[in-house]
Amino acid sequence: MVATRPPETAPEQSEADIQHAARRARRTRALRVWAGRIILPILVVGGWQVCTATGVVDKFFYGQPSMIWQSLLDLFTKGTPFGSIYFNVWVTIKEAIFGFGLGTVSGVIFGLLLGQNRVLSDICSPYIKALNSVPRIILGSIFVVAFGLGILPKVLLAAVLVFFIVFFNAFQGVREVDQNLIANVRVLGASPLQVARHVTIPSALTWIIASLHTAFGFAIIGALVGEVLGSQAGVGLIIVQAQGHFDPNTVFACMLLMAAVTLVAESLIALLEKRVLSWRPPSKTEAQAI
Repeated sequence: MVATRPPETAPEQSEADIQHAARRARRTRALRVWAGRIILPILVVGGWQVCTATGVVDKFFYGQPSMIWQSLLDLFTKGTPFGSIYFNVWVTIKEAIFGFGLGTVSGVIFGLLLGQNRVLSDICSPYIKALNSVPRIILGSIFVVAFGLGILPKVLLAAVLVFFIVFFNAFQGVREVDQNLIANVRVLGASPLQVARHVTIPSALTWIIASLHTAFGFAIIGALVGEVLGSQAGVGLIIVQAQGHFDPNTVFACMLLMAAVTLVAESLIALLEKRVLSWRPPSKTEAQAI
């Protein structure tokens, strides 16, 4: 009987080789992502420019990228009939920030309160659903009639838009807390305030922070809609004037300004999330991206 040798196995990779391969994979992925981010707007804006230049799309109604860029330059160099563009952008940002703060605080408070108290939740549930079903533009009109053309109606409208987003996330975050953990903490003698501080709020914080990414965008929308309904300054007022003059290029230029503001706010919220939730282990998708 002929003895057989076991098959030769490939040499195991060293830890340094594995780390090098992982870094190379991350670099490749990052290059692909950034290439896609650059190519996509080039295709969209380039196709838009070509279609309007050749007459396939009427630039009178849909604007033209080159003319939008010129309108954006004019806003910064020539200003607006309502003051400098910096002043008007700051007015809108201020309204959005105040509305964002008011809506976030009230949404978190009511979400935590109703999430922990089922009786109170059952009592208030139909009224909250009814209020959430009211069209926001109607509320905006009511606020303008009641409080005039100042900053308050825009802040309130932005706060209403933010409130329901944050409220439902905070409410659901509290309901998702492990009830066995809460029961064990109570058995150890923790007070309701200690339970909320050390168990409920940290557990719901992931839901609350996640809602803020969407909430600030809605705060900007609330401020703009309030300005469109009636205001003395702000980007929304510039949009109304451009609409009255059939100037889509200025409308798109204002949209670009607000998109840039929202992206900056989104990056700041992402930094806040990373700092506040540093204790949280990475999720499956985050671990795959590392």
